[in-house]
Amino acid sequence: MAKPYFLRILLGFVLFFSVPAADGGSIHDLLRDHGLPAGLLPTAVSSYNLDQDTGVLEAHLDRPCYAKYDGLVFFNETVRGNLSFGGLRGLVGLSQEELFLWLPVKEILVDDPSSGVILFDMGVAHKQLSLSLFENPQDCSVGAGINGKGFIRMIREGFGRKAIGFLGG
Repeated sequence: MAKPYFLRILLGFVLFFSVPAADGGSIHDLLRDHGLPAGLLPTAVSSYNLDQDTGVLEAHLDRPCYAKYDGLVFFNETVRGNLSFGGLRGLVGLSQEELFLWLPVKEILVDDPSSGVILFDMGVAHKQLSLSLFENPQDCSVGAGINGKGFIRMIREGFGRKAIGFLGG
């Protein structure tokens, strides 16, 4: 009789610790638990949902915003993708600026964490970046896009030519 009771407790304990903490753990911890850097999503994430059956992750931000990594990245108010170990696939709500064009990011992959490289698939282009750029979640700005005032503010805040490697930077 004691055996079934012990198995129930053990099963409950295993389930409690194996389910990602969608009820209070941060999304940044969830990303780390899935072999991805915590800084893939900004600090503006206010809540998230992870469907355990399908792996669909939906992150809700306070507002759409821009963050600076290697270049500018735009986050919609909702970012959605299929979360698996080492990857976010089928992404919606995330774009990256490349040569003055905004390209939707379709996949983010970390095939080998020891390589120190993360791959961004934008459909027509692939970009490999250093994982170290994404160690910590970034703050993001509402007006840091290509509109005049936000762009000027970014330059004043140090995101200008020198900060991104031009002019001996």
